[in-house]
Amino acid sequence: MTDSTAVVRDLAQRGRVASRRLALLTRAEKDAALLALADALDAATADVVAANGEDLTRGREGGMATGLLDRLTLDCDRVASVAQALRDLAALPDPVGEVVRGSTLANGLQIRQVRVPMGVVGMIYEARPNVTVDAAGLGLKSGNAMILRGGSAAASTNRALVTALRSALQAHGLPQDAVQLLEGDHDAVRALMTARGLVDLLIPRGGAGLIRAVVTESTVPVIETGVGNCHVYVDAAADRAKALAITLNAKTHRPSVCNAAESLLVHAGIAADFLPPALADLAAAGVTLHGDERVVALAPEGVEVLPATDEDHDCEYLAMEMSVAVVDDVDAAMEHVRRHGSGHTEAIVTEDRAAARRWTAEVDAAAVLVNASTRFTDGGEFGFGAEIGISTQKLHARGPMALPELTTTKWVVEGDGQVRG
Repeated sequence: MTDSTAVVRDLAQRGRVASRRLALLTRAEKDAALLALADALDAATADVVAANGEDLTRGREGGMATGLLDRLTLDCDRVASVAQALRDLAALPDPVGEVVRGSTLANGLQIRQVRVPMGVVGMIYEARPNVTVDAAGLGLKSGNAMILRGGSAAASTNRALVTALRSALQAHGLPQDAVQLLEGDHDAVRALMTARGLVDLLIPRGGAGLIRAVVTESTVPVIETGVGNCHVYVDAAADRAKALAITLNAKTHRPSVCNAAESLLVHAGIAADFLPPALADLAAAGVTLHGDERVVALAPEGVEVLPATDEDHDCEYLAMEMSVAVVDDVDAAMEHVRRHGSGHTEAIVTEDRAAARRWTAEVDAAAVLVNASTRFTDGGEFGFGAEIGISTQKLHARGPMALPELTTTKWVVEGDGQVRG
């Protein structure tokens, strides 16, 4: 047994013990603990921000991209925001014990399917320290012990956050091992991915390379959270003002996150009117544009549009860059999405109800939006309090994952001496 395997085995075994305690907590007990964690984060703000400053300094010195630096940053306002997310979770219904379905059979047996915690859940994620708090809170509320493996870029911040959370759990009379931080090199990550039987579920959250590695190399069951090559399609029947506002918000509001739009598709019938001002506004906002031949031809004077390749249309930029294409109709738009999309979020802007119905029925993605920014695909915006990731797979969970998605079910059968004949 390697040192890393032994470390993960120890974390998982301690997490299993903690998970059994969490599974017995009432909603009131869990909610009180969440509020205590939020207060502890508020009290630890100075320590967290100082630790985050260390990570940011290393990131800048190492040439970290601006978008990744934004993901990494936890200032006072953001610490307050993640603490508030814990308070929001406390206000949500507890999924554990919910009866999914049930009935009384003809022989008198009472059967019901109820939600129960997964048990021990592992998270592997990159430079998003807010995920540390969201995962801890979601795990506590859903009765799961969490083993967290954040990226090395956020090592100092994650250490400060987990120290505050574990101290608060202990002070509240709950097991510290409900939240554990896995540190170490790639061997530690590999040990977590292969801890089948010790870890019940693994959730990766990050770039395409990380997710692909976890999905292909893990022996632990994985929920795949996908990259976000999200599109905004401006239909011929679009309201131009709505379309421009949605496009700019979807691309520029926070370009470093997975629900930011990476591609703009415009119907040929509206392109000559819509694209020149849209390209100008995007360029003025600092967006680098990659367009097909028809887009290049419609670019206004002074706006540079680089020739787009298939790689450009496939790219999740996570930066102020965007691919743009003119399509002949809604069918061509949906075909473009099928070829280049990642199954995350796809938006149509149209006043044509038939086009909107076709989009929502035929586009294969975790979220399909009509006349709204892709930035709304988010657990917080959906009213889930927080999210542990956005699943682009189709089994068990799809879209923003929150409390119900961190549970499984068991069947409870109660009888009075019945035997099968």
